[in-house]
This record gives sequence, structure tokens and C-alpha cells, in this order.
Amino acid sequence: MTPLDTAPSVQSRPRLVDGFGRAVTYLRVSVTDRCDLRCVYCMAEHMTFLPKAQVLTLEELERLASAFIDLGVRKIRITGGEPLVRKGVMGLFSALSHRLATGDLDELTLTTNGTRLETFAGELAAAGVQRVNVSLDTLDPEVFRRLTRGGDLAQVLRGLEAAKGAGLAVKINAVALRDDNAAELPDLIAWAHGQGFDATLIEAMPMGDIDVDRSDQFLSLRQVRDHLESFWTLTDLDLTTGGPARYVRVAETGGRLGFITPLSHNFCELCNRVRLTCTGTLHTCLGREDASDLRAVLRAGASDTELREAIRAAVDAKPEGHDFRIDRNAPPAVQRHMSTTGG
Repeated sequence: MTPLDTAPSVQSRPRLVDGFGRAVTYLRVSVTDRCDLRCVYCMAEHMTFLPKAQVLTLEELERLASAFIDLGVRKIRITGGEPLVRKGVMGLFSALSHRLATGDLDELTLTTNGTRLETFAGELAAAGVQRVNVSLDTLDPEVFRRLTRGGDLAQVLRGLEAAKGAGLAVKINAVALRDDNAAELPDLIAWAHGQGFDATLIEAMPMGDIDVDRSDQFLSLRQVRDHLESFWTLTDLDLTTGGPARYVRVAETGGRLGFITPLSHNFCELCNRVRLTCTGTLHTCLGREDASDLRAVLRAGASDTELREAIRAAVDAKPEGHDFRIDRNAPPAVQRHMSTTGG
């Protein structure tokens, strides 16, 4: 895998700007819709996964990612499904690491459920990955097994130790669920900070049909913050890591805590990211049914210039904001699952 032969230099690279003047500098690339867990807020228990022919090869994914870099994207996050279940995925990390070395790319990161970090942490660090986000909603083994439909918490904890040992910075992502982990969130945050990890809380998002009514799970992070401030001192930080989180410092733990609030506090005005699925579909908004088929462009034999123009056209049509809402018995805001979109 090699960068695009006709790539412009860093100095001459144009910015990728949407119709509302927001520069797109952050690309999330899903390499697979498959996952070795079945989290209750993310997937149905019996998922139908994509046939192999619809999924881009790693070489195709690298070519598309390189096209975005050539248009000004500075950060790429590899996602899934669970990205580390994709056979040969380290080849993609290695290919993109060359763009880190040349200065074309500032950061290459990963979101994972942690089940395979024990195996891959060292290789990720060697490929230039400096930090990873790990989805972890509970430290109770039985609750973890129930929420993930069979997952092994000990396996994830070993992966986190391997990540620390490899020198990777870790951020714990936890979805706030009213009946499943709300009471445990302070302990989870304190544990993460005690490990030297950042922590981020996320509101449940209405994506894809699952086996429960999401209104039964939803917990506003405004309520969570109010609760935390009844016994902790939270100080707002003027900090961005390229994503939608708003950060505070927790005086009592010394750690950093983020809040991602797509429903209780819309973050669309500062959105700088787009998502590329493993099928080559570009979604410029997580919460809208927008889609541009870059696989068709790619497999029709598009030149590098034509590919970049297709990306520009898609980003130019990026909507101003999402359609997320959670109402009882209401259909999801979008039909695709987060595991298909890329987390």
C-alpha cells in the first residue's frame, strides 16, 4: 500500500470545508462491521453482517484514507465494529504510519472494545499509534457479561494492562445507561483516573433497531454531571482532542473527564469529522441518513483527482446538524447500526 502518487505537498494542501464553513480535519474509518461482543445498546443479539464482497479491501481503505489526508485531514481514527477482528488490519496501520512519518498526518488512533489489545498493543505502538479509546461500561464482571451478551471483563482488563505497558495513552469510553451502570459511574471514573486513564461518558444514541426501547436506557449527562458535582469539584477545561467531548478536571481524582452529549447538548456547530464505513460509504453526519458511495467511484476506476472531487462534493453537502432524539416507542433516528457506521 502506498500514498497517492499525485498527492499535493503539505504546504499546498487545500482545506476540506463543508457548506457551513466547517473545516473537516478528522476522519473515522470503519474497517469492519463485525464485532466479538454484542453490546445491548449497539447491536441486536442476532446480527446479519455484510458479505465480504461489499467490504472494501484494506488497500482500498488505505487509498481512500490517503485521499482524505491529501485534502487536509490531519487525524484518522480506525473503528469498527471491532477493528482488531479484521484479518490483516495491522497492514493498514503500517501503511498509514508512513503518513505520520512524513508529517502529512498528525495522529492515527483507534477505538476498540479492548478484547484484543493484549495481542496487538505492541504492534499498534510500533505503527505510531499513541493513544486508544477503549469502550468499557462497567467493572462488574456479571454486568459486563450481560451488557455485552457474553463478554469476559478479565480479557479487557488484560488488554488495558498491555496498552499501558506498550506506552499507549488510554481513554475509557462509557455509555451512561440509566438502569445498568448509572450508580457505578463515579467508581468507574475514579478507577480510570487511578489507572492514569482519561474517561469520557457518552449518552446512548438512537441508531439502528435493537432488542430494547432506548428510552428505557437513556440517561442525560446533565443529570450525571449534577450528581458528580454533589461530591466532586469539576472545572471546565478549554480543551479539544478533535472530537465532540467537552472536558472537565476532577479535583479529587486529578483526572480528566469528558462528556459527549448528542441529545442533551447538541455539538454540531463545531463538527469537524466525517465517517467512512467499511463498504466505502461516506457519512458526513452521524445522526442523518446522508450517504455518498465512494466504493462505486473507486471501483469504477476513478483517478486520484476524480476521487478527491467526489469527496469534496460529499463534504460540501454535509448537513448543519443531526436528527437525534429519544422518545418512547419512536424509531431510531437512523436505521444503520453504530457498528456499521463506525464508532
